[in-house]
Amino acid sequence: MTPLLLEHLDDFAGLARVRIHTDWTDDEDALADRMAGARVAMSTGFRAPASLLARIAPDVRCITFCGTGAVSFIDLEAARRCGITVCNAVHYGDNAVAEHAIALMFELTHRVGELNARTHAGGWPSADIAELGGRTLGLVGFGGIGRRVARLARGLGMRLLVWDRRPDGAALAELGATRAERMEDVFAGADVVSLHLALNDGTRGIIGPRHLDLIRPGGMLVNTARAELIAPGAMLERLRRGDILAAVDVTDPEPLPDDDPLRALPNLVITPHVAWRSDRALRALVEQNVRSATAFLRGKRYQVIV
Repeated sequence: MTPLLLEHLDDFAGLARVRIHTDWTDDEDALADRMAGARVAMSTGFRAPASLLARIAPDVRCITFCGTGAVSFIDLEAARRCGITVCNAVHYGDNAVAEHAIALMFELTHRVGELNARTHAGGWPSADIAELGGRTLGLVGFGGIGRRVARLARGLGMRLLVWDRRPDGAALAELGATRAERMEDVFAGADVVSLHLALNDGTRGIIGPRHLDLIRPGGMLVNTARAELIAPGAMLERLRRGDILAAVDVTDPEPLPDDDPLRALPNLVITPHVAWRSDRALRALVEQNVRSATAFLRGKRYQVIV
């Protein structure tokens, strides 16, 4: 993201000097040293627990987070106690994540990546594939990304079944989607379940074994939202039964340890949290974070969540 940030240096003219660190570290001492004397810190995903926030609070008064899920990286309650403003970015990658969700569905059905790897390895492997058209896609969450996934899926000829606490009725009608009264109805009634909820105290672990047990044999689960939406261990235990498929772009923890049992599952496709990293999304992400930082320096507010 550094080249994109460099394009915006003039935005800080007369407001602040900009110090950029291009090498990654998650060491708390190093992070505290790097932010010493800074009024605003732009985060590209470092962890900010209460201990780090307390150390930087005398100087840092605002953190801009490069993403939507700040709660996964920053102790927001500790930031509030320390008087540190936290800003995030929204809707910057709706289309990128939605396309990746569809790509994961295609991998589960058409197996392009798997067949490419097998063919490059030698021989002429044979395999059956499946189609998405005519299947029912169940969406858990119907925000910006969920609605974009729905539009793409409808173009593929999929039926739509949607659960959301406050669904957009106009969007449901426009897309010809059916509203599910309960989240359980989506898991029981869809051929493919795709998760698109934001992670917060109300959604952490909201999906448990009883939901995953409702997925019919041959069904598929896709998660490009947050791994923590699913109760710890529940997806692993369901997939070990071997009768469903899953594809995820998110894990808990991240990075996923090399010896994590999820890596050994043949019915699971894993990508390393890259769904949001398109060229267009990265540009929009940097633009929002620069706007948040410069607004704070001017005594204004933009995308403030704490």
